[in-house]
Amino acid sequence: MDKHNNDHAITRDNLYGTTPEPTYGGVTSFMRRKYSKDMSGVDVAVLGVPFDTATTNRSGARLGPRAIRNASTIMAWERPYGMDFDPFDKLAVVDAGDAHFDFGKPESVPDAIEKAAYELISQGPGLLSLGGDHFISYPLIKAHVQKHGGPISILHFDAHSDTWADENDRIDHGTMFWWATKQGLVDPKTSVQIGLRTHNPDTLGFNIIDGPTVHSQSIETSIQSARNALGDSPVYVTFDIDCLDPSVAPGTGTPVCAGLSSHQAMAILRGLHGINVIGMDVVEVAPAYDVGEITALAAAHIAMEMLCLYANRP
Repeated sequence: MDKHNNDHAITRDNLYGTTPEPTYGGVTSFMRRKYSKDMSGVDVAVLGVPFDTATTNRSGARLGPRAIRNASTIMAWERPYGMDFDPFDKLAVVDAGDAHFDFGKPESVPDAIEKAAYELISQGPGLLSLGGDHFISYPLIKAHVQKHGGPISILHFDAHSDTWADENDRIDHGTMFWWATKQGLVDPKTSVQIGLRTHNPDTLGFNIIDGPTVHSQSIETSIQSARNALGDSPVYVTFDIDCLDPSVAPGTGTPVCAGLSSHQAMAILRGLHGINVIGMDVVEVAPAYDVGEITALAAAHIAMEMLCLYANRP
């Protein structure tokens, strides 16, 4: 236990371990991790990216990072249930605050996000990003390719493919994986999209386990299919919260019915331990449309599963 009894986001001396404090008060950070821009000895940095002007329906995901951080405090007092380890015993995690960009110059935002991400990961740590609309994954992937080389693979949970063709270089949360593929950042042959339930005739060669397939087969079958496609390639994990059904995640911009349950999504993530994760994001939480913070809470749980994945990477 820290020598201070609360405000661990500020007072924490040791970056490791879980130290409980009142969930209803204190300074809010993701899972009560210390706020820090110092990456010395850090294994994973958490970065908020409060950008939502690329959305095609309801805006509001700019407030997602704050909502996810707030919801995470509810679960910050113990390790994830069912895990045989506490990820914070294995990983030194800090909350690095939010990426800064000028909302009045939207054309400058992608480069600003990429720069903010690369400044962190170039110092060594992995990155868990909290969105923000799903466009942010594009500059985040570019930053990871800059560090690790490319192409990389993506493990993509979503109701939408986000690979709609775009010849006009739009800042759009439905086209960024088309660009990432066309630019050689992402290899679709070793990438997996899970939970899709909207039409796009051109799959670009991605391996797709759509929503109906997840529902009709066992979770173990979905896990094995994803694992077979990903292999040992470097994997960026991106989770659009609208992958979940609106009954459990109403607070999002483009909800689609018949989505995954939080149990299905978390079980698939947990079953993929051992894949070569290099980066992660959770996006599209729009708290204005949430009910009782259940969407933000689901996102916080998903983010924790991602940290456990990262802790178990090769």
